[in-house]
Amino acid sequence: MTAIPILDSHTHAWRRWPYAPAVPDPSSHGSVEQLLWEMDVNGVESALVVCASIDGNPNNLRYATEAAAANGRLHVLADVDCPWSATYHTPGAAERLEGFAERYPLVGLTHYVTAQNDGWLLSRDADALVEVAERRRLLLSLALTPHWHADLRSLASRHPGAVFICHHLGGLQASDASGSSALDEVLKSAAVPNIYVKASGFHYCSEKDWNHPWHDALEVLRILTSVYGPERLFWGSDFPASRRYCTYRQSLEAVRTHARFLTPEERAAILGGNLKGLLDRSHKPKEIIDEAK
Repeated sequence: MTAIPILDSHTHAWRRWPYAPAVPDPSSHGSVEQLLWEMDVNGVESALVVCASIDGNPNNLRYATEAAAANGRLHVLADVDCPWSATYHTPGAAERLEGFAERYPLVGLTHYVTAQNDGWLLSRDADALVEVAERRRLLLSLALTPHWHADLRSLASRHPGAVFICHHLGGLQASDASGSSALDEVLKSAAVPNIYVKASGFHYCSEKDWNHPWHDALEVLRILTSVYGPERLFWGSDFPASRRYCTYRQSLEAVRTHARFLTPEERAAILGGNLKGLLDRSHKPKEIIDEAK
């Protein structure tokens, strides 16, 4: 039987390390080369790169797509109107995505939101953005907290052909596992079949971010698996942002070794089979177009 490859649903890569505290090697600490090395030594076939044009990295999309074109193992999601941009929730999101998709070989887009729900997911601009993503078969990777989920369900239900992937256990905290309105909101989203969740960011979810393998966060994953089903979950390392909390290997083993509630078949699906299926159906342009043209 052919082994199902491991695919990473959530990575980043930056020319310059964007986080405090400062590191002695800012030009390499979060680089594409570091990411590919970690993938190699941990047997990871390919990865999604979630672009984030933060803190000295205004051209992060171009950096990631040039690397993806050079090695063929990285699949890029454009940073579209995230809170650090001047265009956050301003008119024209769909046109901006069209422009990125024309210039770069994308498999999707990422959109982060602020803690305060401003209702944007219910807007016509949000619908227009998703219509572009649906037509171009681009994944929508979303960083949002549970109190956005009701609006997410509405948006996803209006666009059943689009694929919505929630970052980092749907934004849940380990304390939610014993029952909370936040947990209720994220579990309700399982009723919408085109909403998926990343099995990632355990260090953000756990009460103690350093306490690998984050058993309290794994309990959240167990609950999500029981409601969404393993076929709608994707493992992600959060590398290199996760370097502040754990190694790449530890992020992988949290699911591969320590999520003992998973069957071997479920584990293989979450570690790569599910994402491979999505990528096999995705469309991406074949070359980067010079932005000066």
